[in-house]
Amino acid sequence: MDALIHLFVGLHIVGIAALLGGFLTQMKAMGRGTARFVPGMLHGALTMLVTGAVLVGLNQAGDHHVNNVKIGLKLALLIVILVLVYVKRDEEKVDKGLFGLVGLLTTANIFIAVLWT
Repeated sequence: MDALIHLFVGLHIVGIAALLGGFLTQMKAMGRGTARFVPGMLHGALTMLVTGAVLVGLNQAGDHHVNNVKIGLKLALLIVILVLVYVKRDEEKVDKGLFGLVGLLTTANIFIAVLWT
């Protein structure tokens, strides 16, 4: 069971890397006001959603402690990110504030995962 959990943690990290990497590659464009949500950002967020749900299930099945408040907050942030990226995915330009919000929420999600024990 632990090997399966580690596999999904790795996939979860790949998802967050795709989301954050897509944001970081568009930062220069954000400065010019021409940033857009690239497909990798949507795929990364969806990967995070699926692998996160699987991780919660695997941890509960293995009688590991699951902090439901932490998971709920991370899920809420991820849903906001997913909605923003999905709705604005076809636009040529995204507002700087909206684009920055996705980066901020993604970073917050990372720090919640790492620092909240």
